[in-house]
Amino acid sequence: MKKFLVLMTAVFLLSACAPEVGSEDWCKEMKDKPKGDWTANEATEYAKSCFMK
Repeated sequence: MKKFLVLMTAVFLLSACAPEVGSEDWCKEMKDKPKGDWTANEATEYAKSCFMK
């Protein structure tokens, strides 16, 4: 049980947090992401939050 808790703590601390959708950091990530990999929701949000500003 102790090993499990240590492992879960390590995973939690090492996992990266994604930026909030529509934020400046998110816009930068989306700009670098290939357009073919975008979902329809991502494209719509990018247009509203990053392109139209």
